[in-house]
Amino acid sequence: MTSRRQILGALGAAPAIAALGGVGAYAATAVPAGEPAAGRVRVRPASIIPVTGDDTPEQIIAKAANVVPRNGQLAWQRREITAFTHFGMNTFTDREWGSGAEDAATFAPTAVDADQWIRTYKAMGAELAMITAKHHDGFTLFPSRYTPHSILKSPGQPNVVRTYVDAARAHGMRVGIYLSPSDGGELPHAWHAEWIESLRKKQAEGGKLTSVEQTAVDDGDRAPGGLGRFGNGSAVKEHTIPTLVEGDDRADAVRSGKLPTFTVHVNDYDAYYLNLVYELFTEYGPLDEFWLDGANPWADAGITQEYRFEEWFRVINALSPDTVVFGGPAGVRWVGNEDGIARETEWSVVPTTADPRTYHGEWLLPHGASVADIGSRARLTESGVTHLSWFPAEADVSNRPGWFHHADEKPKTAAQLFDLYEKSVGRNATLLLNVPPSKAGTIDAADVAELTAFGQRVRKVYGRPVAENADGTTTFDRVAVREDIEHGQRVEEFAVEAEIGGAWRRIATGTTIGYQRILPLGTPITASRVRIKVLASRAEPHLGRTTLHRATD
Repeated sequence: MTSRRQILGALGAAPAIAALGGVGAYAATAVPAGEPAAGRVRVRPASIIPVTGDDTPEQIIAKAANVVPRNGQLAWQRREITAFTHFGMNTFTDREWGSGAEDAATFAPTAVDADQWIRTYKAMGAELAMITAKHHDGFTLFPSRYTPHSILKSPGQPNVVRTYVDAARAHGMRVGIYLSPSDGGELPHAWHAEWIESLRKKQAEGGKLTSVEQTAVDDGDRAPGGLGRFGNGSAVKEHTIPTLVEGDDRADAVRSGKLPTFTVHVNDYDAYYLNLVYELFTEYGPLDEFWLDGANPWADAGITQEYRFEEWFRVINALSPDTVVFGGPAGVRWVGNEDGIARETEWSVVPTTADPRTYHGEWLLPHGASVADIGSRARLTESGVTHLSWFPAEADVSNRPGWFHHADEKPKTAAQLFDLYEKSVGRNATLLLNVPPSKAGTIDAADVAELTAFGQRVRKVYGRPVAENADGTTTFDRVAVREDIEHGQRVEEFAVEAEIGGAWRRIATGTTIGYQRILPLGTPITASRVRIKVLASRAEPHLGRTTLHRATD
C-alpha cells in the first residue's frame, strides 16, 4: 500500500500509477494538506442521512461524506448510457403533447420492430432500454385491466411493452419503464366538455391558444378516453392493490399469497396509477429503472392532482427494492435541463427539505433541480435542510429536436453525441438518450448511422486507455478521473499534473469527481508520468482509476 502522501509510477506496460489504497491501474494518489475536518467525525454510511437541528456545519459535512449509493444506484451509474424510447399516440398524431381524447384507432403501427430498436441502442452503447408505457395522454402501450384507453382498442392490439421488454432481454439489455403520472385520458369528462367550450369561445374572440389548448380543441369532439379520475377531487380512502376486476386471472395467485397485496390510502387516481404500477412490475419485471416526472399540461386550466408519493414509493420498493426510481428515495434526479449536459460541479450528494421517502425528490431540492449549485457546503448547511441523500444526476436529451418522431426533423450527429457523452457521463451523470422510432415502427436509417458511429467513437476513445501498451512516454488529450463511489463522493477540488521533459506541469483542474470526471485537454500532451492532487475533500478521498485517452488523430 502506498503512503497517503506519495505519488508513484511511470506510464508504461506495468500498472502505471498506484491508486489510493492500491486500487486499479493508471490512478494517482494525493491528499490535501491537513486532515479534512469531516474525517474526525464518525458517521455510519447510508444512502439517506437525516440532518438535525443540533448538527454543527462540521457534522453535516461529515454526514455528507458518508452518504453512499445503494446497490441499484451503483449498477445504474456504471451502465452510463440509457436508451429512452418515446413511442405512442403522439407518434401517429405528429405531436409532442397529447390530449387524452385521441381516437385509440389512431395508434396503428403496421410494424413494431423492437429488435431493430434494441440493436440500435446496443450499437450506441446503451445497456438499459426504457419505454414510455404511458405518456401524458394516458394511452397505455400494454393491455391494462384498469383503463379503456389502451392498445386493446387499436388495430391488431399490439402489446408494445411486451414486445419491447422481450427484445431487450433477448439482447442482454436491462429494462426500464416510463409511466407518466399526468393523464389526459383521465381528465373528468364534465370538466373537459366545459373547458373545450371555453377554449372555442376564446378562439372565436381572437385569443391565441397554447399548444396544449390547441391540441385539446382539435380533439374536442371526443371525451377523454379514460374514466375521469385525474384531478376529480376524490377523497383519500383505503384501497387494495391489486384491485381485482371481474374475471381477474390473478385471483388465485393473490388469494394464495403467491402475488403480494398492499393496503394503501389514496384517492381514485392514485389507486389507478398504483394498479398500473403493479401490472408493470409483476408482469414485465424485473425493472431496473422506473421513470415518473412531474409534468402537468393541465395545471394552468385548473386541474390539480395530489399524488401520495409516499404510498407510491412504498409499493414500488416492496415490489422491487433494487429498482432505481426517477425522483424516488435514493433514486435518480433530473439534471436540470433537457440538453444532456451535467454541471461541471455535479454532486451526487444533495440536500433535501423533507424525508425523500415522502415526496418526489425533484421538489425537495431547496432551490430546484436547475440551480447551478446543487450540493456545495453552503447548500448542505443552509437552514431548512432535513436530509442528505445520494441522488445522482441523469442528463436527458433527445436525439432529435422533439421527444417523439417527426418526419421533418433530423438526428444529432455522432460528433454532437460524443460531446454530450463527455459532458454527461464525463461529469458524474448518466446519459439518458431518447431515440424515437417512426410510425413505420423502425428507427430511421439516418439515426442508426449516427448513433452507431457515436457508439464506435466512445468505444474507440474510452474503451481502452492509451497508456495500456505504452513504452516510456504516452501522448493523450483526455484524462478520466474517478472516485470509488462505494465510499461516497468526497473530492471538492483536484488538479492533474504531468511530468513532461523531466518537469512536473499542471495540465488540468476540476472540482467534483464522483463516478467519473473526463477532462478534455486543449492540445495533446506527451508525458512520462501523471499524478492527481486532491486539493480539497470532505473526508479522506477514495480515488479509483485515472485513465488517459486520445480523441484526436
